[in-house]
Amino acid sequence: MTQELQELISVLKGHRVYIQTHNFPDPDAIASAYGLQVLLEHFGIITIICHHGIVERAATMNMVSEFKIDMTTDDDLIYMSENDYIVNVDSQKGNANIRDLIGKEVAVIDHHPVFTEIDGYLFKDIRMVGSCSTIIADYFRKNEVEMSESVATALLYGLKCDTHNFTRGVKNLDVEIFSYLFPYANHQLIRRFQSGEIFYKEVNALADSLKAVEIIDGVAFAFLDFPCPDAFIAMISDFLMQIEEVFFSVVFCHRDGGFKFSVRSEYDELDAGRIISDALVGIGSGGGHKSMAGGYASEEKLRRLSTDYGKIIQHLFLNIIHSKQNNK
Repeated sequence: MTQELQELISVLKGHRVYIQTHNFPDPDAIASAYGLQVLLEHFGIITIICHHGIVERAATMNMVSEFKIDMTTDDDLIYMSENDYIVNVDSQKGNANIRDLIGKEVAVIDHHPVFTEIDGYLFKDIRMVGSCSTIIADYFRKNEVEMSESVATALLYGLKCDTHNFTRGVKNLDVEIFSYLFPYANHQLIRRFQSGEIFYKEVNALADSLKAVEIIDGVAFAFLDFPCPDAFIAMISDFLMQIEEVFFSVVFCHRDGGFKFSVRSEYDELDAGRIISDALVGIGSGGGHKSMAGGYASEEKLRRLSTDYGKIIQHLFLNIIHSKQNNK
């Protein structure tokens, strides 16, 4: 057994363990939690996967249903206590996209940059790779743990989703893990998941979203003025990057007394995670990778700056983007 896995098992042994994903989990978060659950069970540690929010995308629902992944929302965690242990996957405590639960966060496995150092973890495995699924699959590979077709398929699908079919954030380890998972995965299932990524009812919402797009100096802004799940915001942000004139996208909508953001960047020098973190200082928080990131801003704090939310958000992002372009 590798030292890192031995350390994780040593931390968790003898405790009731929950695996917590970020809110409104996507395929990479769910695949990572599922793979880790199966891996830990192999070593005698039983876990419960939990999260805040619903599983939103059609393809993600299909994956959960197909592999019979037991996902528990925080509203149903009636037995969790402050003595229970939590492993954060594809997320880190303190971030805007994960709810603080009553249990004790003792371990983190993630592939997002650390913008604010959080104390308290007894085990950390944070690697700058394309997906969290890559890290979980690497545990199976290095420790020679047999992997079922379901786990391999879920992890490969998570890897493909978070790297946008190997077009963003890909590192050497992602390529190695793709080769490792490929022979064990059900590729027909992955094609089926990918072919059903949007509900029919979302088509009109997509059309309305495109009417709200404003492009300023290569930066596309879209305010989605209707109830909008996280995954849909991310989908619009990805879609805007396909416009020839666009190299950076900022999509946002109302959420829980504030605004939820999804941003994308075409250029490494315009680090999406760093830009959203800087843009939301004092009004919220954000972070992520160079090519993709997310965040949340308080409506009350934005109101102190201006009641014209669209214009002030454009101003906050463009100021930072322009300053980085001028410093090249």
